[in-house]
Amino acid sequence: MIIYIHGYGGSGEGMKAKILRKELQEKGIIAPSLSYVPQLAINTLKELISTFSKYEEVYLIGSSLGGYYATYLADHFNIKAVLLNPSVNPTKTLRKCTQDAPNFFDNSSFKWAENHLEMLKNYEVENIKSELYMLLAQKGDELLDYKEAKNKFIDSKQIIQDGGNHGFEGVEDLIGDMLEFFNIEEK
Repeated sequence: MIIYIHGYGGSGEGMKAKILRKELQEKGIIAPSLSYVPQLAINTLKELISTFSKYEEVYLIGSSLGGYYATYLADHFNIKAVLLNPSVNPTKTLRKCTQDAPNFFDNSSFKWAENHLEMLKNYEVENIKSELYMLLAQKGDELLDYKEAKNKFIDSKQIIQDGGNHGFEGVEDLIGDMLEFFNIEEK
């Protein structure tokens, strides 16, 4: 089972989630819409991983803040994760967002507060187990500096592309690389 973890303000109905569902449908994928509250999102993901791992291998794909969560969860459960333009220091990058924040699914808003930044500190992974991670980053990411992720996951498998953006253009072109990393056969 593959679990896709969306980023800040995202949902399981975002563009990447839809692309990944379409491309990985036969492999088994879910893309839950998670709470914006970090502790609630992590608790939901821990429950899903604990439940699915009783029956099958579980793999993670995390994007942006979802990449930060995937890093923590991969370390916690000792499972593999593909990270798409991951946030490696969200307490810094999301500090400017402590206000009403957009929900990109329906254009509503939610309140991102200082205590959410504090919660994120609980999920920091200092010592990366490089074999658990595959970094996919695009240099054209307008929100996050790809070099931070490149350095944090220095010994992990990496594909760094010129151009692109934070939404990760052409993610479908890397499905084969993801499946190979997860050691899942392509059909």
